[in-house]
Amino acid sequence: MEPVTLRTARLELSAPRVDDVDAIYAACQDPDIQRYTRVPSPYAREDAEKFIDAVAEQWAGELHRTWVIRDGATLVGTIGFYRLDGQGNGEIGYWIAPDQRGGGRLREAANAVIDWAFSSDGAGLTRIEWRAVVGNEPSARVARALGFRFEGTLRQALVSAKHRDDGWIAGLLKTDERMPQPWPVLDA
Repeated sequence: MEPVTLRTARLELSAPRVDDVDAIYAACQDPDIQRYTRVPSPYAREDAEKFIDAVAEQWAGELHRTWVIRDGATLVGTIGFYRLDGQGNGEIGYWIAPDQRGGGRLREAANAVIDWAFSSDGAGLTRIEWRAVVGNEPSARVARALGFRFEGTLRQALVSAKHRDDGWIAGLLKTDERMPQPWPVLDA
């Protein structure tokens, strides 16, 4: 599949370009991005260069779809679907550069990619999973606001190069009303 560009009122979501390397490298120096996502840690400039090539290869394959979120000329973050299984399931993932957090742009981008993912012209998904390391409350608040239903804790299920962590899991079905839901881990 060729990369798809999505647009919202404020944002453009498109494949990363070579001129995004510096912004991706800078954002991925953030300790929270390194801790809560699967980016390499420490994160080198070469990792950003490899990411650009990897995303292009992933669009050509079947498993992953990744976009860079742009507000005008500014790279805000990345968002995508991973582990697309050909059976209507995939997992959403995202990160936002530290100086770009707030203002609802992640929710705006996520709504656009979720619409695409559930569309028959997009990925044709039936179920989208969200997973995060236990304690990643900012990511959980976004997922809850998008209408994901909290489904529980997966013990020692999230593995990165440096950690094996307990993970929260939530799901969103194509038929779900996309309204915020109660989440015991956030409402306690």
